[in-house]
Amino acid sequence: MNKYWIWGLLALGLLPLDVFAQGIPALTVTPNPNGGEDYTMTLQVVAIMTALSLLPAFLMMMTSFTRIIVVLSILRQAIGLQQSPSNQILIGVSLFLSIFIMSPVFDKINEQALQPYLDEQITSIQAYELAKEPLKAFMLAQTRVKDLETFVEIGGYQDQFQEPADVTMNILIPAFVISELKTAFQIGFMLFIPFLILDLVVASVLMAMGMMMLSPMIVSLPFKLMLFVMVDGWNLVFGTLANSFGM
Repeated sequence: MNKYWIWGLLALGLLPLDVFAQGIPALTVTPNPNGGEDYTMTLQVVAIMTALSLLPAFLMMMTSFTRIIVVLSILRQAIGLQQSPSNQILIGVSLFLSIFIMSPVFDKINEQALQPYLDEQITSIQAYELAKEPLKAFMLAQTRVKDLETFVEIGGYQDQFQEPADVTMNILIPAFVISELKTAFQIGFMLFIPFLILDLVVASVLMAMGMMMLSPMIVSLPFKLMLFVMVDGWNLVFGTLANSFGM
């Protein structure tokens, strides 16, 4: 039976390349009544697959993920734990908390852009424009005007935008990231203070007892863990993060 497969492959190899090229156009453009153009489904799939490769960057830079992961990393450092919770756990928690926070935005994108596009009611370009609006509104609500002005001045767009809502995504995204980092550091600072005070108290007690060779970090770690558990720290941290986005 194998020899028939071999002969079949050889026969296919002897066929001219024109046979394979037929029916597989590299580019097919269909004009729209409104003057636009639609591309072949093959190129749309290629464009979608290319966009998926940029999905991690979109997730980190255009959602609540950045603020959450930075705050949780600072919290772990404040407690004094180096590897617990692990990076995988922090990323997983940040991912699902980001999905929870961004769910209203994703629902609007699904209703306004994705479903009409899947039903072939709008084109891909129209779907992109409609999907951009809810995400842009979320990012503008979390971005400081000062950060927007900084990137507007750097890009030389002072005379092009009259209001924050008029800025384009290439200006909004870096301004949003800067604002998120600043907010994350502010929340992390407030979380750091109680543990820092506890470290100072333990260090003072050890010095008063003459135990200078004993590391205060080792002694204070159980007390910091006990304090964090007694005040229901995870509930407070996640509640603060969710409320910081206006939920």
